[in-house]
Amino acid sequence: MKKVFKKQLEKDKTAFTNYKWIIEITITAFMLSFIFSMLSESVIPNVNIIIGLIVLVIFIIIGIIFDIIGVAVTAADIVPFNSMNSRKIKGADIAVKFKQNAALVSSFCNDVVGDVCGIISGGAGSIIALNISAHYHFDAFFTVLVISAIIAALTIGGKALGKSFAINKSNIILYKFAKVISCFYKIKN
Repeated sequence: MKKVFKKQLEKDKTAFTNYKWIIEITITAFMLSFIFSMLSESVIPNVNIIIGLIVLVIFIIIGIIFDIIGVAVTAADIVPFNSMNSRKIKGADIAVKFKQNAALVSSFCNDVVGDVCGIISGGAGSIIALNISAHYHFDAFFTVLVISAIIAALTIGGKALGKSFAINKSNIILYKFAKVISCFYKIKN
């Protein structure tokens, strides 16, 4: 009976951690969406179409890059990072921490940043499509459809290409990402 109770207690503790993570990630997604949407909605309608397209492409690229990072963290091998960490190589401690929390890091990169960028790029694309249709007297409905399809194709194609790259170069990607993060964040011992 004690073993069953102990297992249930451990299971409940894990569930609490998951709920806490879900709440944190939901709030983070809300804040990022709010900030990116505000930037997108305030910049794109007030600039020419070329600048709007550049902003749109930046959102797509950010989504693809974070998708690559999320996959790389999941696919990477922790052993070389443990070795590098024992030799005090810059960024190795963060790479180990990311790999130990691969599910959370992947969720943040793929689901929060990647999906937020996808949603924002769709909204930005609609604004750009309406600007294009008004400026060039195109049919608004058709223009929105074409721009949305292009955005979807670029995002999905970029992420598909990025996934195989991330799997094949996972250790290098994780190390480079951890090295960049180590410039801003230090793990406390």
